[in-house]
Amino acid sequence: MKNFTPISGHDLKGMGFPPAKWYRRALEHINSNQLSKAEMEIYLEQFKLPDPQAIHNKPLKYSLNIGAENELEEDNIAKVRATMDEVMRTPTVIGGAVMPDACPAGPLGTIPVGGVVAARNAIHPGMHSADICCSVMLTDFGTADPQKVLDAAHKSTHFGPGGRPRGHQYQMPEELIKEFKKNEYLFDDKTISIAREHLGTQGDGNHFLFVGRSKNTGRTMMITHHGSRGAGARLYKKGMSTAERFRKLLSPETLRQNAWIPFDTEEGQDYWEALQTIRKWTKLNHELIHDSVAKKLEITSQNRFWNEHNFVFKSDDIFYHAKGATPLDARFMPDITGPRLIPLNMAEPVLIVEGSTTELNLGFAPHGAGRNMSRSQHKRNLAEISDESIFLEETKDLDIRFFSKEIDISELPSAYKPASTVRAQMEEYNLGNVLDEVVPYGCIMAGDWQKNAPWKKKKRRNSRS
Repeated sequence: MKNFTPISGHDLKGMGFPPAKWYRRALEHINSNQLSKAEMEIYLEQFKLPDPQAIHNKPLKYSLNIGAENELEEDNIAKVRATMDEVMRTPTVIGGAVMPDACPAGPLGTIPVGGVVAARNAIHPGMHSADICCSVMLTDFGTADPQKVLDAAHKSTHFGPGGRPRGHQYQMPEELIKEFKKNEYLFDDKTISIAREHLGTQGDGNHFLFVGRSKNTGRTMMITHHGSRGAGARLYKKGMSTAERFRKLLSPETLRQNAWIPFDTEEGQDYWEALQTIRKWTKLNHELIHDSVAKKLEITSQNRFWNEHNFVFKSDDIFYHAKGATPLDARFMPDITGPRLIPLNMAEPVLIVEGSTTELNLGFAPHGAGRNMSRSQHKRNLAEISDESIFLEETKDLDIRFFSKEIDISELPSAYKPASTVRAQMEEYNLGNVLDEVVPYGCIMAGDWQKNAPWKKKKRRNSRS
């Protein structure tokens, strides 16, 4: 019998292999089979990482499906181009596109809102951002009264921070809990607890619940817009941490926000599966709110469809990262049941579209109206006018509600690009054909929930004492 000394993870590290998930499997195989040094070296070849990759000297070409009609838009596009140019120097990237609703979304080199980036064999968590699977769902409620639908919806949904209080939470299906528990990125108690608490909630920002009537049929339709809430945010944070470890090994020159997880690693496989589980959670979240409204009104929904616009879509070994872009190509959505949805703003119709893949669009369309300036800049521009006056002027004849009972002018129509501009550029660049429009009746959003947040109320009380 040959002499054999079991090896440990410390030995693998000393051989130049950085700590990874495959350590346990490899150690078990090497030690149980008592591999010789030569046999071990042959076996470990499969775990060797490629040599570090340099960023591209010049940005790869990408399509710019956007135009400017004034100086503000020219400035916005210049900033979008500058940041997208840096994104397109990332080693894994093979293609990209910019939609008409594009605007910067972070430091230079961060994928812009309205950006699509195709990468080979790589998932870039920073390119789908923390609001994983931000998406929209439509339910056709037939001849139901839009006001009654909006009233029932107001009792069914929840906006703002945190989850639903105990006693008002939805039941998370056991099969979905099992999926969370078997995934390395989702199994911890905190993530599962948040996933339970946040079911039936929509968060804040630009998320909404919209009610209107079909332009074609007059039927009442409800649309919800939200992402994966706290569970998705936690997955994003863990994914960025994993990607950063790979960045240091594979491409130190790559910007941190563009770090990636190689798909052909255990970490990559687990992260991809985690994204699919979070997608299921998000779809369920939409369904629970829609079903609750139908139950309250004792009506049956006539039709329902949905789509993500903030996600990663896979085709063979190419991963399409959509940071606010609507997938047109059916191959990106395995459970496709209808056309796609593009909301613009609370005073404009939600567009129901379909379209085809072209070289310029990579199979995507805009996801909304986008912004030409930040929320804070918009507020500063209107600082001399009261929020109430702005609200009354921009929401005339509409039933607009803020869940927090505080107006958020950064979500009013003037905070966004003109809907007519986005629609014109959709036609100009062949970014989807409008089949129908959901003409607005009313909308619910979170509103400025921070204005009277508990910590601010406490601060005001202390200042008066």
